[in-house]
Parts: sequence; structure tokens; C-alpha cells
Amino acid sequence: MALNGVKKETVLIAGEGKLAFSIAACLLQSEYPVVLCTENKNEAKKNMAVHYTDLLRHTGQSFNRKQLEVTDTLDTELHYKLVVAVTGEDVPGKKSLIRELERKLPAGSLIAVNTESIPLCILQEGARHPERVIGLNWTEPAHTTYFMEIIANAKNDSVLVKQLANEAKTYWGKDPYIISGELGIRAKMMAAMTREAFYLVEKGYASIEDIDRACRNDPGYYLPFAGNFRYIDLMGGAGAYGRVMKDLNPELSKSGKVPEFFTNAAQKPDGFKRNTGLYEYQEGDMEKWEETFREFSYRIKQVMDKYPFAYSVQQKPAEV
Repeated sequence: MALNGVKKETVLIAGEGKLAFSIAACLLQSEYPVVLCTENKNEAKKNMAVHYTDLLRHTGQSFNRKQLEVTDTLDTELHYKLVVAVTGEDVPGKKSLIRELERKLPAGSLIAVNTESIPLCILQEGARHPERVIGLNWTEPAHTTYFMEIIANAKNDSVLVKQLANEAKTYWGKDPYIISGELGIRAKMMAAMTREAFYLVEKGYASIEDIDRACRNDPGYYLPFAGNFRYIDLMGGAGAYGRVMKDLNPELSKSGKVPEFFTNAAQKPDGFKRNTGLYEYQEGDMEKWEETFREFSYRIKQVMDKYPFAYSVQQKPAEV
């Protein structure tokens, strides 16, 4: 790491898929050497080449490809101060990786694991140094978004956690927040909104397309600027929203079940890649959607850069 201005040391990323690859791009463009340990080296190299080209095209700058090492094997002895682990929501899989890393890392190393629904205390169980295991959630693409959620509990070294947050803000281009507990808030808020969306579709009030239009064209329009609470202030204050919520909240879904239409879609592995999912797709649609999303992520970040989270009314509004 580069805590307190020290030399930027190599970060080990252990994980699979697009999120792991974009985390590598995020750290590389911040001039950190990266070792990316992943099962599919060819897929990783292909994705990293795309990130390199996209960064160059959209920003005029990219990362030093010589600072990236891609491997499919962890050495018997590791010397990294920070390991970023990216795995599926699977307790045995996460704990197995943590145990392997602890066997090979020095005691002072920090192991940052993504976790959406698994309490941090569960991942710390059986660890040699539970104070060094924290939750660290990103969003994909990690190198074009500000999101970072750090989860720490009473077992963690609070000084080290704060240093990580400071490093992410200072060097990684993140706007991090720290959750003192067992689970993050991002997944909870998304799950609450999705549960209501499930209910509306299942009861026939709205279609999947209706839900997406409502989300994109209203909250999707203001959230990159303000967030929910600032938006309430801008739209008339808590009083007006409180009156609406008093009547509306009792009507919201409290279901603990996933509806059948979504369960059926979830049973199709890699549905989007196979032209199936919640929408219908034609051959070649996947590539077009992914390319368009990458393009959008750069453009929306440019807008957000003009209006940062701590935007002051004293500042002259930026020209867009």
C-alpha cells in the first residue's frame, strides 16, 4: 500500500470475473503494481487489454502494462501488505481463500474480501488474525466509479481501516465510506428496491420494462448528483416526503420470497451470454450492451467529476 505517503507497493488481487479485472485497472491507473491471480489467464489478459485501450481513448492516459502480472497460482510465500479478494457469495469458498492467504502472508497483511450478504464475523471465524480481515465492496467497472464500501467490526484495527479509506480516497479515485458492523448498506438498499420491484411485477402492476423506465428516468437521473437525502431537501424537504411515506410505507412489500419469474431466470447460468435473461436478446447483443455500458461509465463519470459529492453552492456551476 501507500499509507502515509510511503512508496506504492504491489497489491495482490485474487479473484475471477469482470469485477476483479476492473479493480486491477483501477489500481494500475493509480500507478500501483498489481499481481492478478485468476483461474482464467486468457480472459484476464483480454479484459485488461480492453481496459487499457478504453482508458487511453477516453482519458488520453492509461496504465503501465509492465506493472501487471497475471498468474493462476499463488506462490508458497507471499509478501504483500494488501490482498483484495473477489469471490462469489459462498462462505466455504471465501473462508478457504482467507485460510490459504493467511498461511502464506505475513501477520501484518490486510485481507479485504467482498461480501454482500455474509456477515464479516462469519468470515473472520477461524482466522489466525481476524483483525486483519475486512469487508471491501466495489462496483463494476471499478476504475470508472467512485463507489467503495469498507466493512469493519470491533475486531478490526480501526487505525488500519481508516488508513485504507484514506488511501482509497487519496490515490485510487474513490469516495469511500466505512460501515462499523457486519454487513454493508449498498446491498441492503438495492435489495429493498428490488423486492418492491418483484412485488409490482408479480402482482401485475407493472412490467419489467416499466420498472426499469421508472428507475432510470427518475432516481437514475438525480442519484449521480445528490443521493436520496439531498434530493429530498431539493424537492421540498422531509415534511412533504414524510406525509407520502406515512401512507405509502404500509403498502410496500414485506415478502421474504423470490418470485417464480426471477427464480426461473436465475436457473439459467450465464443467461445474458446465452441471449437469455429478464429481457430477450439476439446474437451479438451482449457485446453491444457491454461496449455501450463501458462508454456510458466514462461519460457519466465526467459529469460527476463536474459536480462532486461535496459540491458547494459557493462554487460556480460547471459548464456541461
